[in-house]
Amino acid sequence: MKNDRTRCLVASALFLALALVLPFLTGQIPEIGNMLCPMHIPVLLAGFFCGWPWGLAVGFIAPLLRSLLFGMPVMFPGAAAMALELACYGAVSGFLYALLPKKKASIYISLIAAMILGRLVWGAARFVFAFFSAQTFGLAAFWAGAFTSAVPGILLQLILVPLLVMAVHKSRFAAKA
Repeated sequence: MKNDRTRCLVASALFLALALVLPFLTGQIPEIGNMLCPMHIPVLLAGFFCGWPWGLAVGFIAPLLRSLLFGMPVMFPGAAAMALELACYGAVSGFLYALLPKKKASIYISLIAAMILGRLVWGAARFVFAFFSAQTFGLAAFWAGAFTSAVPGILLQLILVPLLVMAVHKSRFAAKA
């Protein structure tokens, strides 16, 4: 059991580091970052590979730490809302994947549920945070921020995450055989 905890700690640290570094691939251009959602992929993978508590922790810490270290995303309301969204991503993907049978469909069910619930949490957080800032946040802003502008990132997640999960599980099985 201690080996599992150590493995998850090391893997989670790697996923956290990836979540901090991957946004640099977007060139610090917020519009491209909002479209590709580079921090989401390592958080989802943390949930799949390490379980919901680790995924939740990586997801919550990543945007806050990135905001503190690099100033992007802006701490409030951006990083604060994103921390709740990504915590939901990591928790839901890890929880559902552990709960469901280890089949290809389970990866997609867990992933899509995490993406939908995470976006809803982000929208709820942004709506609540709007009361504490000078910004307004309505249904149009939610739809644009959660879905319309994020279509490339959503597609990237739907393609890349299942491929990585299946590849790692295949290599684990091949290594045991």
